[in-house]
Amino acid sequence: MIRIVIAEDHQALIDGIKLMIEYEPDIEVVGEANDGEELIEIVRKKRPDIVLTDIRMPKCDGICATKSIMENYPNTKVIGFSMFEQTEAINQMQSVGAKGYILKNSSLKKVLEAIRTVAKGGIYFDDAITTHDSLTKEEIILSKREKEILQLIGEGKTSQEIAEILFIGKTTVDTHRKNIIKKMNIHGKTDLIRFAVERKYDF
Repeated sequence: MIRIVIAEDHQALIDGIKLMIEYEPDIEVVGEANDGEELIEIVRKKRPDIVLTDIRMPKCDGICATKSIMENYPNTKVIGFSMFEQTEAINQMQSVGAKGYILKNSSLKKVLEAIRTVAKGGIYFDDAITTHDSLTKEEIILSKREKEILQLIGEGKTSQEIAEILFIGKTTVDTHRKNIIKKMNIHGKTDLIRFAVERKYDF
């Protein structure tokens, strides 16, 4: 079961999305929020698999909320959605770790495809959006935090050392390492270290 939280400042849109996916046997809406602060709190309590969030919301926008979610709950994946194709917003969402972006006028088929693709560890961008095409695979998939950790792995740091440098828990670092391995289709710890050493990122 894919557990999702929907964040949108217009309740009618949340209700519409819930209605669209109500009869999908593999997807369950476990929470909803009308602003970014409420979204972060719900993610803390519910730990959903997927967050579907609007970009422009009061108190804390979708970009701010996504950044917080990725840093504190890396197992939760975020899909941004907006009424229009906003190049800057899409790029900002990618930079803080969003795994997908769809337009609010997307069909039910696209919404479901996005949720299922991202839940399986993939990425999904509405085919009406073209701005991501110029980005590298690493830029699309890896969050800023994951890139930081990958860089430190390449420098020979252990998980404990990385945790101390970044002021986060060792278990959080280990979770990020596992996510990097899965996303980049790397086989095990040795290949991860080799990949980190060989890869040159523009941080």
